[in-house]
Amino acid sequence: MQERQRILELFDEAVQSGARQSKACEILDMSTRTINRWAENTAGDKRSSAKKQPINKMSQPEEEQIVSICCSERFRNSTPNEIVAILAEEGEYIASESTMYRVLRKKGLLTHRAESKPGTKSKKPEELKATGPNQVLSWDITYLKTIIKGQFYYLYLFEDVWSRLIAAWEVHAYESGDVASEILTRLQTQQCLSGVHLHSDNGSPMKSATMLATLQKLGVSPSFSRPQVSNDNPYTESLFRTLKYNVGYPRSFETIEQARQWVAKFVHWYNNEHRHSKIKYVTPMQRHTGEDKEILEKRKKTYEAARRKNPHRWSSNIRNWNHIDTVYLNPADVHKEVSKAA
Repeated sequence: MQERQRILELFDEAVQSGARQSKACEILDMSTRTINRWAENTAGDKRSSAKKQPINKMSQPEEEQIVSICCSERFRNSTPNEIVAILAEEGEYIASESTMYRVLRKKGLLTHRAESKPGTKSKKPEELKATGPNQVLSWDITYLKTIIKGQFYYLYLFEDVWSRLIAAWEVHAYESGDVASEILTRLQTQQCLSGVHLHSDNGSPMKSATMLATLQKLGVSPSFSRPQVSNDNPYTESLFRTLKYNVGYPRSFETIEQARQWVAKFVHWYNNEHRHSKIKYVTPMQRHTGEDKEILEKRKKTYEAARRKNPHRWSSNIRNWNHIDTVYLNPADVHKEVSKAA
């Protein structure tokens, strides 16, 4: 910058003394265009490729001051948010919280020092794809209130992700991986589970030694949600919501037999009568058995006939009654729209 300014001063001095601009540029070994650009550009080099220093960049002494304050005896156990607030009360402003964090990070001073374990970022579960029934199951346990406050019954429920069919369920008085293992073993007698993916959250019954051993024995591949991320198991969570917001759901159950009888009626309704909105308003059983293909084709033909009969009533295409061939659990970004449609 100083060298450029010196060249401009020499150029101006030569021109004012009567020299031609081209001759002055030739002596300075500079082109006329460069000299003119420099003379017009008082704000510095405006080329996109030029390295520029931000006007608000912290100087080295200012950064050292931040480090000194944050590491001082007074503030060494305080966060930048607390330091900024305290200094502001005293009428002093050094830098913003984000600037302090940036400087401390640059100096390698943002290490975890508390006795608790540092936070970790959990990886999103692997995408699971189902193109038919008995490929991907999800399961969970939900509380059923009793007439005694603080006491619950526990509903174990396994759902087929592709068809939304409730494949297995049981109500027990306690929560245990052994019970879940027994339910899964009984399900094996009804359908082959070898090669099936089973997704669940991170509860202790889901990761118990007995359950994991059973999964290995049956040839089932386990999949788990991230800790405290219910969205990783959306199908079962949605099913539990349907169950507990169902008309006639008791506020509490007097006995475990009453709970089992009510859940049995719900499961029968859900599997055989409930028109599920995410599978084109067919029942889970119709989709599980493949009947939905014929049903959806009939609906499509009905709509096409209605449009032919009264074409002026249709400003666009008929409703989409196409069969959903693929369902994703925890889809990758490229498959999210497909999953929403499912």
